[in-house]
Amino acid sequence: MEKKMSDFLKETQPFIKPEERENAIQSVLCGVYDALLEKGYNPINQLVGYIITEDPTYITNHKNARSLIRKVERDEILAFLLRSYLCDKK
Repeated sequence: MEKKMSDFLKETQPFIKPEERENAIQSVLCGVYDALLEKGYNPINQLVGYIITEDPTYITNHKNARSLIRKVERDEILAFLLRSYLCDKK
């Protein structure tokens, strides 16, 4: 059965502090990076491929990495990476 938008608005949504979400995203990216490295892949190339295409086959199943990366939206990953990069430049 499909849910309507009004059904979602009636459900309680958890509030996650921005810094907690940032930590969760960083943890996911580090875990996926390590799993890709362990399997012999170039983690940067694989993550870029995933971010551009959203094709989960860019990410290994090793250490549950594919499942982990899918818990984070691509736009959240990009925003996190840009914030991290730009803040480090200051």
